[in-house]
Amino acid sequence: MQVQNKFNQNTKIIGVIGHPIKHSFSPLMHNISFELSGLNYLYLPFDVPPALLKDSLKGMVALGIKGFNVTIPLKEKVLPLLKDVSEEANIIGAVNTIVNEEGTLKGYNTDVYGVVETLLPFKDELSNSKVSIIGAGGAARSVIYALIRNFNVAQISIINRTEQIAESLKDYFSTKMLFNEIKSFPLVPPDLIEVFRDSKLIVNTTSMGMFPEVDDSATTIKESFMKGQIVFDVIYNPIKTKLLKLAESQGATIVTGLKMFVEQGAKSYELWTGEQMPKEKVMKALESYLTS
Repeated sequence: MQVQNKFNQNTKIIGVIGHPIKHSFSPLMHNISFELSGLNYLYLPFDVPPALLKDSLKGMVALGIKGFNVTIPLKEKVLPLLKDVSEEANIIGAVNTIVNEEGTLKGYNTDVYGVVETLLPFKDELSNSKVSIIGAGGAARSVIYALIRNFNVAQISIINRTEQIAESLKDYFSTKMLFNEIKSFPLVPPDLIEVFRDSKLIVNTTSMGMFPEVDDSATTIKESFMKGQIVFDVIYNPIKTKLLKLAESQGATIVTGLKMFVEQGAKSYELWTGEQMPKEKVMKALESYLTS
């Protein structure tokens, strides 16, 4: 009896490293993409605690893994372990995509590309505008970099539970990108109504509202939002978070995290394979999965 298997001796392995890793939808997205494109690749999740990060990179090279994504909490930790890092990853201080080029691991940050492609339809509106960013982690860094480099914003407010972290991020980008129009605020929603209402764009870069904590939100004060605003949440599960529902009810234009997720994934896909991801088909497949 002949057994048919789509994987064989020529199958190239791609993966994602993080800790924990079960929450990641990257394996689903990329394996759908490889299937649709007919590419002989397989994408696997690898749970790598921070203490084993250095060894895992050696293992990736030794096993000939073609490339991999990096997720929480390893995005910042992996940077000093790489000899070759792209400009945006170096400035942001975080890597989310690594390509194995004949034993040399090169780091990129495709989250920036995801942010840029997602906000591109609003480029003219965002020029010389004020922006509020909720959170001060790796995703916030990517958003700040993208806004300064690509959207000519006038001012950025960084809002975080721990204001000192927001303040240090403000100082970081002032030094790294010579952008001095940044303010920092503690996440105290009643005190932020005017800051939010003064913002053309509000971006949530935190995990507040992510499945299974779907009733969580950075603010539940409806007066924070109004018509004419753009509210973008980087969370993609659920597709429409509590924050986005609230903003939408006040007439704001909402942008879900699914577009960013697929766009950053498409850039990683291109770096690994040299091919274009079938983005529209992948988006529809993920939408169907996440809403079923």
